[in-house]
Amino acid sequence: MDVDEKDIDILKTIADTETRSPDRISEVTEIPLSTVNYRLKQLRDAGIIRNDHYDIDLAALGFEITFVIQIIAGYEEDTYEPLGEKLADIDGITHVYFTAGDTDFFVIAQLSDPEMVEDLITTLERLDGVERTISTYTISTLLDGHEPLQQISRETMCDRLLD
Repeated sequence: MDVDEKDIDILKTIADTETRSPDRISEVTEIPLSTVNYRLKQLRDAGIIRNDHYDIDLAALGFEITFVIQIIAGYEEDTYEPLGEKLADIDGITHVYFTAGDTDFFVIAQLSDPEMVEDLITTLERLDGVERTISTYTISTLLDGHEPLQQISRETMCDRLLD
């Protein structure tokens, strides 16, 4: 799907106002409600909008420890996907990135207490394919990117996405 300025305005409004309400999107963008609903359906059908969900603040819920782990893997060529899937299935892990360079995977976990940290490290150390881990405990979260389009200006979106 090719996006246009109306689509960009709708997406930016969703991100900037953190709303899922078509009425609110229409009000902010001054795009007619019927057009907003039609465009939202098109954006969903194209996979640009993945779902209608409520963002959960994991820290407020009790998972206050953000742990970033670098994983050095011992695997054969083209076998990173099975290890990535194993990592993604571990309790507390919220993000898994396969990377280029000295580190094979970056993993982010949201954990509730030191016991959960210890359990995660033990699980990773015992996981087939993991040679070594480097763990980092974060002191504070400065940006969580729960609405990633907040970090991309409308101007940049138009410049990069429109012909």
